[in-house]
Amino acid sequence: MHFMQKTADVTGQSWAAAVVMERTALDNRWASEKWEAKAVLPDLTPAAPPRVIVDTPGLKQILFSGLRVRLHKDEAEGYAMNITSAQPKVFVLWRDDDDGVRPEMLTASYHEGSRWLDSGEHVDGVPLPVEWVATLAAFSQEHYRPEPRKKPKYATSKDKGRMGNWRPD
Repeated sequence: MHFMQKTADVTGQSWAAAVVMERTALDNRWASEKWEAKAVLPDLTPAAPPRVIVDTPGLKQILFSGLRVRLHKDEAEGYAMNITSAQPKVFVLWRDDDDGVRPEMLTASYHEGSRWLDSGEHVDGVPLPVEWVATLAAFSQEHYRPEPRKKPKYATSKDKGRMGNWRPD
């Protein structure tokens, strides 16, 4: 089964994805619960509405379908950083509003995930599904071109520095 599909967008590639959001009850005077993304999975039912998959007094998990991880050529460096890390991740940007929580966007780029976090959004990193690693690695290898190393420039005897010919004698 292929989870990667060609799309008409600029990226050329994307994955259909589902996100598991988890609510944990807290015994805390400032907050009664904590929400976080717990998993990203290949989405086998993209048109399905959110479904509660676990519902106990202290824990609730909801599966959100219909999301996509889109690959962009200009994020290839971020994908390369991600897949060479100890634990590759998918970053989930989610929002909390009057209707509850909802994952909004997904990325496999370290750079894009960092930008979302820096802008004050709720962002969680969850393990990258194993079946996506090879395709992400191939995309990154095809589109990422590291900047060539610049030859270091060292001071020479002709370089007098900022102080000119100054000597302390």
